[in-house]
Amino acid sequence: MKLVDTTFVVLAAITVVSAIMALEAKEVVYGALALALCFVGIAGFFALLDAVFLAMFQLTVYVGAIAVLILFTVMLVRREQWLKAKEGVFRLAGILVAIAVALGLGYLVYASTITHVTPSAEQAPFTLIGVQILSEYWLAFIALALVLASAVIGAVVLAKLERD
Repeated sequence: MKLVDTTFVVLAAITVVSAIMALEAKEVVYGALALALCFVGIAGFFALLDAVFLAMFQLTVYVGAIAVLILFTVMLVRREQWLKAKEGVFRLAGILVAIAVALGLGYLVYASTITHVTPSAEQAPFTLIGVQILSEYWLAFIALALVLASAVIGAVVLAKLERD
């Protein structure tokens, strides 16, 4: 087994186990930390595919912003609101649906006639990506910044209202 294959298997195990831990954690803080670890695993997949820019973007935006925002909100809002609902018949149904989807996707991969992946094009320099985002997509960039800022402000306001 090559180093790339071993790295892929380790990243897949970390990502899948941490995603399951994020869903099944009894404490919301542990769930948020497991979600952050899942995001780190996904960034590892991007790095494994030589998409370093996307890996750093994944770490910065998802691990650095969203996971920290979740933890910040959890720490500020009262504990009683984060209690999980009682488990019931929906859990079993969800597990069965997940198994069916996994088996279906596995069959599609097994029955696929694709023999190889096409070689990728040469990567664009980071400066060109930044210039294009700030020149051609500047409106979407500003809108995204405003949405993220309003989410943080909304979380702080909700936490402050709950404390009072």
